[in-house]
Amino acid sequence: MGKVNFILDEDVQQELTRLVPPRKRSRVVNEALRRELLRRRREMAHKRLGALRKEIEPMAEREIVEAVRKDRARLA
Repeated sequence: MGKVNFILDEDVQQELTRLVPPRKRSRVVNEALRRELLRRRREMAHKRLGALRKEIEPMAEREIVEAVRKDRARLA
């Protein structure tokens, strides 16, 4: 576990102090940061998929089925 110092906007700090008991604040901030980091990772993945979508030719359903079967046979 690491220790980090950062500055909160005063209104956020006041609300955190008012709503969250003293020994629970780190956990609340940690959970909020985890959610935000997950949201950002998902956003980045979405952008990468959008870029790939522009680069790759669309496949017909039968081509997809054939590719999946070949892949499964390779792994069996």
